[in-house]
Amino acid sequence: MWRVFPKDPMASFEDLRAGTLVNRNRDMNWTRLLDRPSAERRIGVWLRLDETAEGFALTLTDEDGHSATASAAHAKEAAKDAVKAEAGLREHLGKLGATPFAAMGIALDLTQPWFVPASFINALRRDAVNALENVRAAAYQRPPRAQPAEPPMLYPEDTLSYLANVYNHRARDFYAKHGVQIIAAAYESHEETGEVSLMITKHCVRYSLSLCPKQAKGVTGVQGTVRAAPLTLINGSEKLTLRFDCKPCEMHVMGKLKPTVARQAVPLKFYRAKP
Repeated sequence: MWRVFPKDPMASFEDLRAGTLVNRNRDMNWTRLLDRPSAERRIGVWLRLDETAEGFALTLTDEDGHSATASAAHAKEAAKDAVKAEAGLREHLGKLGATPFAAMGIALDLTQPWFVPASFINALRRDAVNALENVRAAAYQRPPRAQPAEPPMLYPEDTLSYLANVYNHRARDFYAKHGVQIIAAAYESHEETGEVSLMITKHCVRYSLSLCPKQAKGVTGVQGTVRAAPLTLINGSEKLTLRFDCKPCEMHVMGKLKPTVARQAVPLKFYRAKP
């Protein structure tokens, strides 16, 4: 058994054979859990309120070891209710909801319980948070640029049709670098003159008209009589063929390049094979 992620190199699955059934994990409960506010990443900080000669100072230390202090002058007035005053200080100091931080602990290094207005504590907390954010920004080091893999990873396919939308030489060089041998130009280069898929869609006209072979499965008298034969879509003088690929449940709108368009446009030059 394998657990495959899009970022993993294909070389690590050398024993994975073509035709192996692969299940895509789409857990809606997990997706809803990630959409909740509880899934937001926050940085843990410890807060310490100290006394100063002029007033109070608040120090924030985050989980990465960064520290910042904000101080402000304020008169010291003894609290009438020590328990209520301490609870109020802790409540207002811990209000970090709109910031990227989450309070991990609050310490009150005071000689005695003081009465401090909520407006003063809130302003002191905002100043301390701004100071810590500036310290973190100044200490940030950009990670080194990842080095390209050598040799380059091979693309899963060695042939690309016009559907890969390769419309310039940079795109072509990229695929060639990763081992693609035959690279067709995008449809806009006007090299595809025959009937090709102009649109591939999950919306199916046959399904809308109740003419889908999958719908007829198990229906007595109908099963086996409905085929995914092509239909014609007519819009004024324009006729487009609708072809149906029932295995992936896709409808292809087919059409040809108009001669007038081909004469007006200048196609890009691409090589059919790697030179």
